[in-house]
Amino acid sequence: MTQTLPMAGAAAPTNTAGLTRKDYQGSPSTLCQGCGHNSIASQIVAACYEMNLVPEKILKFSGIGCSSKSPTYFLNRSFGFNGLHGRMPSVATGALFADASMHGIGVSGDGDTASIGMGQFKHVVRRNVDMVYIVENNGVYGLTKGQFSATAEVGLELKKQGTNQYMPIDICMESIASNATFVARSFAGDPKQVKELLKAAIAHNGIAVLDIISPCVTFNNQDNAYHSYAWGKDHEAPLHELSFIPARDEIMIEDIEPGAELEVELHDGSVVKLKKLGNDYNPTHRWEALKMLEEAQRENQLVTGLIYVEPAKSSFTDTYNLVDMPLNRLTEADLRPAHETIKMVNEMMF
Repeated sequence: MTQTLPMAGAAAPTNTAGLTRKDYQGSPSTLCQGCGHNSIASQIVAACYEMNLVPEKILKFSGIGCSSKSPTYFLNRSFGFNGLHGRMPSVATGALFADASMHGIGVSGDGDTASIGMGQFKHVVRRNVDMVYIVENNGVYGLTKGQFSATAEVGLELKKQGTNQYMPIDICMESIASNATFVARSFAGDPKQVKELLKAAIAHNGIAVLDIISPCVTFNNQDNAYHSYAWGKDHEAPLHELSFIPARDEIMIEDIEPGAELEVELHDGSVVKLKKLGNDYNPTHRWEALKMLEEAQRENQLVTGLIYVEPAKSSFTDTYNLVDMPLNRLTEADLRPAHETIKMVNEMMF
């Protein structure tokens, strides 16, 4: 069979925004070869390109850690802010409130979120800030030579750290307990699932938390470690096959077995289609999601997929009566009350 190669000098394919995939790429990665964070960055590039997003309409946020370096490796044309350790949610909340027309993607780590940043994480979730919050979760502090993080499993032994004696924090459980409206877990070694979950998260109106197990190939690479590549591959238990259908796709003709699929419509008309894999799990039931996570923990399973979604709840900015113009574009004349208004307020005081 002969293979047809693209002609020399042929233009790269573009999306409906008129951009090539290269327009979504970032700087070359300086992370370790084989780091799961690099795979996640590649899927962010793919998801934004396929969703026809304009990079200049995306804001990137991060804190401190290996994970928080990764926004450099995608969306060079997007503005990014690298905040203090554990303080990314505050920066993101302010920026996305100032200009609600922007898409927000925050990248954090298990230390940046579940240790020093836990308080900020819980509040950005309960406020339902309209952003994608990615936790690149590897169970160690890779940037400071491999100490246990708050998500490391009890009993984990690392060469220079001894044995971890504390129970881990489950990012997904914490998210649901804090009333998150979109919660998912994936594995960096499953790029297709990561990409589809990213698309659904971007389309979601409100906070979308993605806990992505991202193996550290340097400090937490024992085959029996819960955050290793080998353990993830052997214990991954997908809840469903997942695909994201943009709102513009109005006509779909497929051979669908009755009752085999569940469709969840998001606020913009896009659809998350879930094909059941041998169970009747419904991600729109909050308590069922918590029960499923608890059972998976007992069964020593890495359950991945869309764990919980509540598409109807208003996002943080929706709850305020904001003007159409972004707040950071308003002039002094826009902000100063009219003389008649000041007079009326003063008269009400007396």
